[in-house]
Amino acid sequence: MSRKHQEPRGAPGSLVGTAPPVCPQPPALEVPPVRSPSSDSDRRPFLGLLSLPERRYLAEALRTETVGGVLLLLAAAAALVWANVWPHAYEAVREYTVGPAALHLDLPLEAWAQDGLLTVFFFVAGIELKREFVAGELRTPSAALLPVVAAVCGVVLPAVLFTVVNVAGDGHPAGWAIPTATDIAFALGVLAVVGSHLPSALRAFLLTLAVVDDLIAILIIAVFYSSGIEFWALGAALAGLVLFWFLHRRGVRGWWLYVPLAVVIWALMHESGVHATVAGVAMGLILRCHREEGEEHSPGEHVEHLVRPLSAGLAVPVFALFAAGVPVSGTALREVFTEAAPLGIVIGLLVGKSVGIFGGTWLAARWTRATLNPRLTWSDMFALATVAGIGFTVSLLIGDLAFPDDPHLAELCKEAVLVGSLACALLGTLLLKRRNRHYRELCAEEDRDEDGDGVPDVYQRQG
Repeated sequence: MSRKHQEPRGAPGSLVGTAPPVCPQPPALEVPPVRSPSSDSDRRPFLGLLSLPERRYLAEALRTETVGGVLLLLAAAAALVWANVWPHAYEAVREYTVGPAALHLDLPLEAWAQDGLLTVFFFVAGIELKREFVAGELRTPSAALLPVVAAVCGVVLPAVLFTVVNVAGDGHPAGWAIPTATDIAFALGVLAVVGSHLPSALRAFLLTLAVVDDLIAILIIAVFYSSGIEFWALGAALAGLVLFWFLHRRGVRGWWLYVPLAVVIWALMHESGVHATVAGVAMGLILRCHREEGEEHSPGEHVEHLVRPLSAGLAVPVFALFAAGVPVSGTALREVFTEAAPLGIVIGLLVGKSVGIFGGTWLAARWTRATLNPRLTWSDMFALATVAGIGFTVSLLIGDLAFPDDPHLAELCKEAVLVGSLACALLGTLLLKRRNRHYRELCAEEDRDEDGDGVPDVYQRQG
């Protein structure tokens, strides 16, 4: 598939993929040629200025995710109030069963939120991942190395810490994957509430990190938390995915065809025993995310633009409403810090994610000799890594999958996820707040457009 008609992107600070200068250069002024971003002598500075097309895409994506993050916070708060003030009503609604029994889809509302609505969330994650590989931060190995290494280290270290705590404390090592996830919507919601003005490069790194983290999470769910595989249903789901790919490859359009096909694929994946959200990621990865001649937007970009508000504004908040309702009491909080499994989750999120992401990024930068943006410091990276320890949505999901036969332990793990995520949010807020004035200055410089042509002045400078 050709990429020659895709909107160009350049290295930060270069003119590739940006608008030309408004004023022509005088003939006597010699402008240095713009070198290829792949040149070793013109390395992209780590956390440097994004290309203009990438910055515009990021602004649109983060605007939706930030609104969704605020709704997620409100839904989680409502769930906690509902579950503690009217616990019987909360349980009755959560366990209310709907759906066709003949198709094995007579599920509680909690399961519909977990298996159904989160499929929409992972569908968007699949599109984001595909776009990152063909047009985003992951399109070249050199650019992908730092966020990929950071995401992997941010998964491995929390899992190791959880396992050590539970093996030493005679706990439950089966929940090792619970503290490995980063919740981008919750993180951005926290940033929106506290009013931090992060530069676009920091937000882009957080978003790219979360996309890779989502891929690792869905692989963990598919490999370690799927059971009782029905191979006929799995084969039929794979055949449906092949048909989905074939129709998309042939340029067939029409929601009336793809939506029913997607529902059938989801139902077959659910019946197979593989977690149904895997179907969402697979369909997202199938969509083409590069532009061809005559296209203003690729199919993947168009579908993501339509579905992202549904994911961020409805699917994830409703899932939080049914998943985050746990009893809050002195006894419950004491158990979080005295039982091995919930304690491992808190340590994994607060220590494992922040140290793992920061350490992985620092080591990868040292190994590749990447140059940090001189306007930022490694303390900024550590603050961002701490915010990335907020592991709400996927962590709650894995908690339910890890302990399906022990409701009390599953509830304790949810409480630990809430405590660990809250601790990361508070610590990250404190670390970012002390540099907030500097961030405001950087954002103002990035946004300044004195000539009013819609292109920030920083992208029109040469030399």
